[in-house]
Amino acid sequence: MCMEDKAQQLQNLYEKERKRLLTKEEPAGMYDLPVFGEGSLSPFLVLIGEAPGAQEAQTGHPFVGKAGRQLDELLNLAGIAREDVYITNAVKYRPVTITRSGKKNRTPGKAEVSEGLPLLEKEIAILKPTCVVTLGNTPLGALLTLANEKKHTIGELHGQALQINLQGQQTVLFPLYHPASTIYNRELLPTCEEDIRALGRLFAVNKR
Repeated sequence: MCMEDKAQQLQNLYEKERKRLLTKEEPAGMYDLPVFGEGSLSPFLVLIGEAPGAQEAQTGHPFVGKAGRQLDELLNLAGIAREDVYITNAVKYRPVTITRSGKKNRTPGKAEVSEGLPLLEKEIAILKPTCVVTLGNTPLGALLTLANEKKHTIGELHGQALQINLQGQQTVLFPLYHPASTIYNRELLPTCEEDIRALGRLFAVNKR
């Protein structure tokens, strides 16, 4: 499939999802400001986060806030250029809790993640990456569900290259902690750096 065809297919998917989200009425998410995937259309790696935050919803781009800066630092450590990967999220809108002071981020619920699975599966089918990198527990659970695999936590699987079957095709699943985890727990930073270096080695070998 040529780049133009991939771009058009993704655009069609995203426009359809944008229209669907605008029909949702419950105040649990910023449905009018969805954030869709972007990056290389022939990626070796597809990175999947949990959901957009406030800055992502404002700009319309994934991973541009604090977590995005941390992700960029980790990718640099691995020798991976951001423009060489495709970045998306399991849930395409910012899940929020409404408080007196405004809207706060929250982890998407199981139903919200399940609702986003068909779109995520189609994204992967169009892009056909060799390796899917999940950032945190939520996208890891989503990928394991798509692959009909037993559920595991990021603590059990982080930093490992695992073979899974997606749409009848063998794909490498490489789980990483979410970049934001190192912001709130600095003790995780050495582990995240070790894991990203392992991903960098996998990337380097397959880019030769």
